[in-house]
Amino acid sequence: MRIIVSLRVCLSSSFLCLSVLAAASDDINHGKLLFQQNCSICHSIGLKDQAISGQGPLIAGIVGKPAGSLSDFSYTKALSTSGVIWSNKTLNEFLKGPALLIPGTAMAVMIQNESDRSDLVSYLCTLTAPAIVKEGNLVKQAHVKTLGDYQNDAPGITHQINLSNLPKPYATKSAGNSPKTVKRPEGASLSVPRGFQVKLFASHLSGPRLMRTAPNGDIFIAETRAGKIKILRTKDGANEPVSLSVFAEGLQGPFGIAFYPLGDDPKWLYIATLNTVVRYPYHSGDLKASAKPEVIIPELAHNTGGHSTRDIAFTLDNKRLIISVGSVSNVAEAMSKKTSESLKAWNLSHAPGAAWDDEENRADILHTDPEGKLPLKYYATGVRNAVGIAIQPDTGKLWVSTNERDALGDDLVPDYITHIEEGGFYGWPWYYMGNHEDPRHAGERPDLAGKAIVPDLPVQPHSATLQLTFYPKQQAGVSAFPSDYTGDIFAAFHGSWNRTGRTGSKVIRVHLVDGKVTGSYEDFITGFVVDDGHVWGRPVGVTVAHDGALIVSDDANGTLWRVSTHSK
Repeated sequence: MRIIVSLRVCLSSSFLCLSVLAAASDDINHGKLLFQQNCSICHSIGLKDQAISGQGPLIAGIVGKPAGSLSDFSYTKALSTSGVIWSNKTLNEFLKGPALLIPGTAMAVMIQNESDRSDLVSYLCTLTAPAIVKEGNLVKQAHVKTLGDYQNDAPGITHQINLSNLPKPYATKSAGNSPKTVKRPEGASLSVPRGFQVKLFASHLSGPRLMRTAPNGDIFIAETRAGKIKILRTKDGANEPVSLSVFAEGLQGPFGIAFYPLGDDPKWLYIATLNTVVRYPYHSGDLKASAKPEVIIPELAHNTGGHSTRDIAFTLDNKRLIISVGSVSNVAEAMSKKTSESLKAWNLSHAPGAAWDDEENRADILHTDPEGKLPLKYYATGVRNAVGIAIQPDTGKLWVSTNERDALGDDLVPDYITHIEEGGFYGWPWYYMGNHEDPRHAGERPDLAGKAIVPDLPVQPHSATLQLTFYPKQQAGVSAFPSDYTGDIFAAFHGSWNRTGRTGSKVIRVHLVDGKVTGSYEDFITGFVVDDGHVWGRPVGVTVAHDGALIVSDDANGTLWRVSTHSK
C-alpha cells in the first residue's frame, strides 16, 4: 500500500521519482528520520493546518518544480536563477554537494552517504503541497502592531525584556513569516545616532557573514556559502577598501575566525567550519594562505544537520580554544526519552543538561587546547545556538549571542546575550529563561528544575542575534567612537522568520557598567526593513576597524557598511 501511495505522488510530479521508487533498498521511513535530523529545523512540510515555512522554504511538493519558485521566500539569487528543476537526480546531486550543483546557494547541509541521500529523496517524493497553500503564496497571519515590531525601532531607542511578564506558551499562533529580500529601494537609507554617519563600504560580496579584524587592520570575512575566507584591506579613515582578496577557499561552511596567539603578532589563523576546526600559518599582512589547512579538531559532533554556524575564541591566557556548536533541531523533538536509571548513568559521564542522540555535543559550548590534543570538553550546556562568541577584554569572561527556540508564539522565547559561567546549564531544551519549563518537554527533567542559569540580557524573541563584538580601547583612531562606548557590546540582529510582525534586521548597542549589563539595550543601526514581508538587508557580522569605525556585514545583498564619527 505504501508503494501505491508513493507512486501516485510521483506520477503527479511527471514521473520524476519512478527510478527512486524502483530501488528496493530505498527506505522512506529512514528518509523521514534523516529529514527530521538534518532538514526540519529550517524546512516545513506543511503539517496539519500550518502551511508555513521556517528559515528555509516549504519543502512539500517541490519535485517537478523549478528551484527557488516560491515567490514569498527570499531565495539566494544563485538558486532562483539556476534553472534547475527538482527531480530525483537533481535533488541527489544537490544533497551531495549543494554548492557544487548551484554555486552561491545558502544551503549548508549535505548528505554524503549515497544510500542516505537516496532514502531522503524517496521521502521527499512522497510529500505533496498542502491544499491551503496557493502556488507561490504562503498563508500569512494578520497581526496587531506590538512593541517588538520593527516600526518601533530607531537609533537610541531603548528596549528591555521583563522576564516576569513573559506570555504563556502558544499565547499567539506560531507564524511562518520569512522575509523576502529585495534590492535597496530608491531613497532607502540607514539611520544611526546623532554624531555618527553610516556609508556603504563594499558590495558584490557572496553572503558575507562573520568578520574579524587582524592586528594589522586587515578585515577577514567568512563567505560561508561560497566556502571562502576573504581579506578586505583598508586605510584609516577611508570610505572604501583598498583591496579584496581570497585568503582561502574550498572550505565547508567556514564561519568562526580567530588569530593565535593573541597579541600583535599571531602565527596562526584558525577557522571553524561546519564540523571541524582548521588552522593556517599566518604572518601579519598575509593576503593568501601559504599552506594547506592543518586539521586541529577533525569532528565537533556526530551529526552536522541543523544549525551550521560555529564560532571560536581563545582565552586571554592562550591556553584554551573555545567553540560554540548549535543544536540539530528547534527543541530536540526527535531526542529519545531516558528512564531515570539511564539518565543517572548518562549524567555520570556528561555535564549537567548535556543532550544525547543526535544532539550530543550540540547546543553546547566546548573547549580544548589550541593544538586540539585534549578531548573536547563541555564549557557550558543548554545553549541552543550561540552564533557569536567573544572574550571580554578586561575580565576574560566568555560572552555569547544566542538564538533561542521557536514555535511557542510571537513573543517567546527571548534570544539573549550573556556571559557564560563555566560548567553552567542554560536550559535548552527543557527550560528557558531560568525555570520556565518548555511544554514540549513537560515533566521530563525535574532534576534540572531551578538549575538553568538566567541569561544576563534577554532580547526581543526571534531577533536572531548573531555576531557580537566588544568596542575596544582606541589609541588614536581617526574614526574612534566617544569614550563612553569603550567596552560596550555591538551585536547584529539578522531578523525574524517566526514572528507575525517583523523584528530585528538591525544592529544594537549594549552599554556595560563595570563590565556588566544594565538590563536594557538600544538600537544603533536601523532601516533595513521595508515592511512585514520584505527587507533589503540582514546584518550578520560586526567588527571594529583599525581606525575605530564599526563595520557591519549584510549577507542578504552582499554588502558591508561603515559607521564612523569621521566627517570624510
